[in-house]
Amino acid sequence: MKREKLNVAVIGLRFGMAHIEGAAGCGANVAAICDVDEEHLRFAGERYGIPEEQRFTDPRALLGREDIDAAVIAVPDQLHRELSCAFLEAGKHVLCEKPMALTREDARAMIRAADSSRRQLMIGQICRFTPAFEKAKELISDGTLGDIYFLESEYAHDYMKLVDNWRSDPLRHGVIGGGCHAIDLLRWLAGDPAEVFAYGTHRLLPQVPYDDATVAVMRFDERTMGKVFVSTGCKRDYTMRTVIYGTKGTLICDNTSPTMTLFTADDEGVTKEPRILDVEVNNHNAAREFAEFADSIAEGRLVLTDAREGARTVEVCLSIIESSKTGRPVRPDYSF
Repeated sequence: MKREKLNVAVIGLRFGMAHIEGAAGCGANVAAICDVDEEHLRFAGERYGIPEEQRFTDPRALLGREDIDAAVIAVPDQLHRELSCAFLEAGKHVLCEKPMALTREDARAMIRAADSSRRQLMIGQICRFTPAFEKAKELISDGTLGDIYFLESEYAHDYMKLVDNWRSDPLRHGVIGGGCHAIDLLRWLAGDPAEVFAYGTHRLLPQVPYDDATVAVMRFDERTMGKVFVSTGCKRDYTMRTVIYGTKGTLICDNTSPTMTLFTADDEGVTKEPRILDVEVNNHNAAREFAEFADSIAEGRLVLTDAREGARTVEVCLSIIESSKTGRPVRPDYSF
């Protein structure tokens, strides 16, 4: 099916410039940009050749515009519900940055808005469009790794110079603010965990009120386990190192390296020499993400990371946070 050219508004330019490039790279028309910070607005407008009459400081000015088909919401997480629901109710498709929301109530409200509007609400879980992780999904699906019995991922990112008012919000715990990447990745590769158990510690970021390191173990089913490590104060380069263990092989990969390592076994079950697989490095593949958004609209199908997918990832994040506080295992509730 031929994809129609979408007219898109990008809201929030601190994170939205990658989305401008992603939309333009897929043939969309960036009809408007919006940011409360006029300097960000000017910089983005000049960088991408967007004229002043298409620059706005108030997103509400865009709600009634009939020449806008879709909105990209790339504002602080606390505003995701308000703006996503407003644009959905105005009849616009929405691509909302991750995490979908910081509370279950907000996630449910966004699902209701998407359902009633009959518009697409895509959540920007970018790991599903990262080349190394797409390859990992392929190797699982084609049976190369056999049955998966354990997998782990980490979100290691030093926030020391990134912490600001909205990141310091107690609701924006590191597990949901950044760790949602690793959690969504494991959900995509292995399904929804039935139970989680977590420990947390607070040693590195005194300026935030929540734990800056958390480790969570997951039980997906009676045969599959998982682990997520989240550190927002770690002293190392950013990475999402991921290891997938199957009955026929093991894959080691991340989102910042040009290679991944694949171990397989011979006919007697003995591990062979590893294969080094080349892979593109693109850990924020905004063009691939926007292509999925545009194609789902054109084809009339549900987008890959729809509202309920986003909400399930939020639910696992909140369950991990709850477990780390109570010291008890938690069974996520997916009844959205």
